[in-house]
Amino acid sequence: MDAFTDRPFTGNPAGVLLFGPEGFPEDAFLQRVAAELNLSETAFAHPVPPGGDADWALRWFTPVTEVDMCGHATLATAHVLHTTGAATGTVRFAARCGTLTSAAHPDGSLTLDFPTAPLTPEPAPDGLAEALGAEPLSVHDTGAQVGDLLVELRDEATVRGLAPDFAALAALSRRGVIATAAATPARAYDYVSRGFFPAVGIDEDPVTGSAHTALAPFWSARLGRDRLTGLQVSARSGLVHTSLRGARTLLTGRAVTVLDGELLVGP
Repeated sequence: MDAFTDRPFTGNPAGVLLFGPEGFPEDAFLQRVAAELNLSETAFAHPVPPGGDADWALRWFTPVTEVDMCGHATLATAHVLHTTGAATGTVRFAARCGTLTSAAHPDGSLTLDFPTAPLTPEPAPDGLAEALGAEPLSVHDTGAQVGDLLVELRDEATVRGLAPDFAALAALSRRGVIATAAATPARAYDYVSRGFFPAVGIDEDPVTGSAHTALAPFWSARLGRDRLTGLQVSARSGLVHTSLRGARTLLTGRAVTVLDGELLVGP
């Protein structure tokens, strides 16, 4: 699936593998599948018995490790469930970061309900400006669940022109570095970002839904609006519409199916 886009070969590609109610196979198998697909994340899901707090269990793996939170692969999973008829209406996911929900809209878009990342200002780590190739205006820690450094840069052109030293960036955060700036005036979006995650095997992520749980409160505070649109300016690019609701952040976007198939090997 290509997520946070309405056109194939743009947005962020994610693998989605659905299992039956028997549950997940061993972790080593899930990791091998994610490494074989070699996408930013591959999502694995299975239905859970009715009557609980969730409808599906959901996990995400990069090519090298499991992660606590992933936005674009959650959007991709919700897209698969709705387009195949496996689910309707609001879907509740049990994940490592808690219960997440996805709501489908008549126009085909989907809204994810994620926890808002707490932002803590901190000094720029030694070597950050050199690793990014740009001088930060401000730096914020995004808390344990997201695990990124949110780095504000001078302007949109600076974010677009970054050519980081990925080996140096890998040592500077638990998960990655989100570079952001206000949009150039008169754009159809409010801010831009790029996401670099070499510490978990992803030099640059095309569109990072979870990063927008930190970008939303950051830019809402500066722009004075709770509803914003972010453009992640990777080579593939993608739009994320955000709505800040206190402790929760709503992420709205679209996804398209590019490949549909069957896994021919078992655990």
